[in-house]
Formats: sequence, C-alpha cells, structure tokens
Amino acid sequence: MNKMRQSSAFAKTVRYGAMFAALWCVTAQVQAWNPEIPGAPQTQPIAIVGAKIYTVAGPVINEGTILFQAGKITAIGVDIPLPKGTRQIEGKRLHVYPGLFDPYSQIGLTEISSVRATNDYRETGGINPNVSAHVALNPDSELLPVARANGVLLALSAPSGGLISGQSAVIQLDGWTYEDLTLESQIGMHVQWPRQGSVANFTASSGSSGDGNRQLSQLFDRVQEYHRSRQMGDHPVDLKMEAMVPVITGKMPVIVHANSARTIQSAVAFCSERKLKMILMGGYDAEHCAALLKEHDIPVVVSGIHRLPRRRSDPYDAPYTLPERLRQQGVRFCIAGITKFGGPNLRNLPYQAGTAVAYGLPEDEAIKSITLSPAEIYGVADRVGSLEIGKDATLIITSGSPLETTTRTLRAFIQGREVSLVNRHTRLYRKYRARYEQ
Repeated sequence: MNKMRQSSAFAKTVRYGAMFAALWCVTAQVQAWNPEIPGAPQTQPIAIVGAKIYTVAGPVINEGTILFQAGKITAIGVDIPLPKGTRQIEGKRLHVYPGLFDPYSQIGLTEISSVRATNDYRETGGINPNVSAHVALNPDSELLPVARANGVLLALSAPSGGLISGQSAVIQLDGWTYEDLTLESQIGMHVQWPRQGSVANFTASSGSSGDGNRQLSQLFDRVQEYHRSRQMGDHPVDLKMEAMVPVITGKMPVIVHANSARTIQSAVAFCSERKLKMILMGGYDAEHCAALLKEHDIPVVVSGIHRLPRRRSDPYDAPYTLPERLRQQGVRFCIAGITKFGGPNLRNLPYQAGTAVAYGLPEDEAIKSITLSPAEIYGVADRVGSLEIGKDATLIITSGSPLETTTRTLRAFIQGREVSLVNRHTRLYRKYRARYEQ
C-alpha cells in the first residue's frame, strides 16, 4: 500500500512537472520580448544635409539642412553653418519628415490579440476613470520596433471597454521604461458613448445596470459634488472621482467614441451643457454633424480608413472619402490606423492616409493628418508633429513619400536619439533568406 502511495505521488509530480514545463514554453513564446537596444542620448550635433525636408508647418525645403542638438531642432534651412564636431548625414535624393503619429491605438498594451494574457488595455467594470494607460506600457513589446520601421514614432495609447475606459497617453516608440516611452501621460478621458436609438446598458463598477446616458449624468453630478466638497476640505479622497476632476474643470478633454449622427449629437449636447472639452473618436457620420462640430470646435479622430461602410445603403468608398469630406466642410481631423487586428497593424498607418489621398484628400493634408494634426488635437504640438526650431528632433529619413508602399524608412530619430529599425520582421527575413542562400 505504501509503495502504491509513493508511486501515485511520483506520477503526480511528473505530471505537474510536465504541465509546468509546457506552460513555461508557451509563456516564453508569448513574451518573446524584442532584443533591440533603445537609442543612446544624443552626444554631438547631427545635421542631415542636402535632403528634401517636409516641415509640414511650412513650405517644403529642397536640398535643405536640418540641425539638431541635445534632442532639439536648432536650425533648418539652406546653407546652414554647422558647429564644430557636427556629425553629417548625406541626404541627397532622400526625404525628411516628422515622425508619423498614430492618434489612436493600444500599442504597448497588447501584443497578440488572440492571446488574452498579452492584452492589458481593459479593466473589469464599466466606470474606470482612474485607469492610466502609460503605467501599463510594455517597453519590450515586439510591436514597437515593427511600427518604428515604417516611420511611426509616436502614438496615442488608450484603454478601452466599459462606459468610461480611462486615460490615454501620447507615447514615443523607444525607451527602456514606460517613463521613457511616455511623452504626455494624461491626454484625455475615453468615454464609449451610449448608442442612441438602441439598447445602451452598461455594467458599472458596482455591478448595477442602467441606461448609459443616465449613468453619465449621475456620475458627472457626483463628481461636481465631490469637487465642491474637496475644495471645502470635508471629503475623503476617492481615486475615481479624483481622476474625473480635471475633466470637469476643463484641464482634460473627453475623448468620445461615437459614429452615428444621433450619438454624436447626444455627446456634443452633453459636453456643451457641462462645458467639457470634447474630441470625437470614430466619427463615421461626422460630416452630417459638421456645422455642430465647427460651432463647438470639436476635432475628429477618424478611426481608420480601411473599414467597411456601416450601412448597406452607403457607397462602398464612404470610409475612404470621409477625410476629404470633412476637409471640405472645414472640420479639423486626423487619421488613425486602428483596425480590428489592433496594435500589430500600427505600421500600416501611412497607407490608411495614402488611401484617403487616392480618394480625393490632398497629399499634403494627408501627411499633416498623421503628423501635425494629431499633435495639435492632443496638445503636444509644441514638442512634436512638425519640423521647427525648438521642437523635439523626432523625425524620419525616407526614400520617398511614406504614403507609398514602396518607400523605405532609412533612419529614425526620437528626441535626437537614433533608434534601431531592426525588428522581428527583418530578423525573420534575414533568417529565411539565408536558407535559400545556403
């Protein structure tokens, strides 16, 4: 009997050991972090000489020079005198652009969409204003160097899900830690606006269910009361309420996710009544609300060009022509590269803008929609988005227009630090190319 117990115990040990080994192997594959070393701080002046420079904020400079020191652009133009010890990069026949900026993504918060353990962009419950995306960023994500390799150096990383998802951050796609990645940590409060004319029930953090509009009204009323009580000094700190205070005081915008005209109108009316700053995310029907959006100076983040029409009666190219229709209506907008595949497709941002060009949007406006426009909308245009003296030296050197699939990104700099363009795709390319060469 004793031998049987020992045999059983041994079998369990072997079985659990095998399970642990299998789990370790799966985890190791899922968390195969990128081995690229973040760029070293700039230690000498760098000048790109003789290139075609697209400043975005001003005219294109042919055969120009851009000089940057200590991570900042210090001179830009033609025949610029260079300081002693300047490292010169030959730019003849090359193009220089600001780093591309994706205005909505889960980059750094997700790795493999179908593997739940690698997704950290959503919290349980429906009301999570205290969630901050920047503290959950993974600086070792394989997706960061993949996006960098196609010129995308900046992105908005945002939580999702529930009624109030939390706060997004503007990040730069290179760094050792989440602090290095973070350019600005509190950009906006994301609200998944209840769809009007349909069932719109959400589960709040308390577990209760109710109409989304009513929940929002009650929540903002509680925040107002909380803020008054805190100013009087007779209320304990509530982290969720505290996170909402910058919203009601106008220091942080509400980033409203809405697509239908009725839902957009509902959100604008709510924000106008409570004097909230608003940014519209999605905006499929924004053209039909153009006058309202212009009246309240509400910009639109067009959430992807490569998507299907929302209604059977819509033209097949409705998503492709939306940016040009907004431009003609005088509505401020930028273009995001979000797709149902999430973070892995961030690299395709310039091609989303390129499709908009094919359907009427002027090319200079398309470049602006993925560089300066998102920077202006999110309040970081004093640092990034265009090539101007005093701004961060966050830029790319390319063989042509980044909107063309044949264009290669040759070099990239983030705050003056040259960053690696090697990534999982290039490593696999070299590996399997060697197979045929052998």
